[in-house]
Amino acid sequence: MKRAACFGEIMMRLNPIGYQRFLQAKEFEASFAGGEANAAVSLANYGVKSSFITKVPAHEIGQCAVNELRRFGVDTSKIVRGGDRLGVYFVEKGASQRASKVIYDRAGSAISEAQPSDFNWPAILEHEDWLHFTGITPALSDSAAQITLEALQCAKELGIYVSCDLNFRKKLWNSEKAGRVMGNLMQYVNLCIANEEDAADVFGIHAEGSDLTKGVLNREGYISVAKQLKGLFGFDLVAITLRESLSASINNWSGMLFDGQAYFAANYPIHIVDRVGGGDSFGGALIYALLEKYGKQRAIDFAVAASCLKHTIEHDFNMASIQEIEALAGGNASGRVQR
Repeated sequence: MKRAACFGEIMMRLNPIGYQRFLQAKEFEASFAGGEANAAVSLANYGVKSSFITKVPAHEIGQCAVNELRRFGVDTSKIVRGGDRLGVYFVEKGASQRASKVIYDRAGSAISEAQPSDFNWPAILEHEDWLHFTGITPALSDSAAQITLEALQCAKELGIYVSCDLNFRKKLWNSEKAGRVMGNLMQYVNLCIANEEDAADVFGIHAEGSDLTKGVLNREGYISVAKQLKGLFGFDLVAITLRESLSASINNWSGMLFDGQAYFAANYPIHIVDRVGGGDSFGGALIYALLEKYGKQRAIDFAVAASCLKHTIEHDFNMASIQEIEALAGGNASGRVQR
């Protein structure tokens, strides 16, 4: 069985019921999520031996997060315990022309205050085939960035394949620091995953002919972005999710995988139930497909279909099965009742 480790932060997510606004809410649903945790759950769901690496408090709320990962089959044995608090974020789901909103309450979280000495990377990664992280983790603190660097250096020494979702978050750091820190980490990355904005925000690489505010994407522009990223850092593969945002409720969703040749998946019109975690589900599905030695076209088809289905599922984790994903990727997009 293939093994994949995901390193990052897991948080408690709090959102109003349904599509209520924060100011309307009298109660909040609680769930757990985080970029790399979302990918770890997807991988476990597909049958990969998936482990999640982080630091969470030793109190009951930290244990709730650990228990949630265990519930979905993720190996939590390498999680470090300590610190005072688990990060929290609030989600207000958008609808129609009203955008979704995310408010972070993660300052001082256990992983953001973790130290390099907390993680014995040779022991943690000894049996892994793959290591995945996102640009969110090194953005948490300078110490988190140093821990990430040491993880990647160890992965390279052990010959472990590394993927990174750039995942730029302007509420965590600015483009100048992101470009400097992430640029130093990219030398260890084999697969770079980005969305329509990440390459521009982090590395100043823009897709010509695209206007994200109007939902206009130019495929040739994104081939150019992938070429520039691959040329700058020597990635084996570059994957880009392509979102045409017609409104908060209606998106067109596709993606591209690039290894010198561009492979595009089908474009799916989605009526969105919950957008948060969509990119992470793409990353988890793509990692699975590549671990299973799917061809490039089949891999991007699987990843885009998986993330399409995630947009129809409440909360961050993708609960779509391989069979459902393969059916959609194969053209069964009718949504007819299954009896």
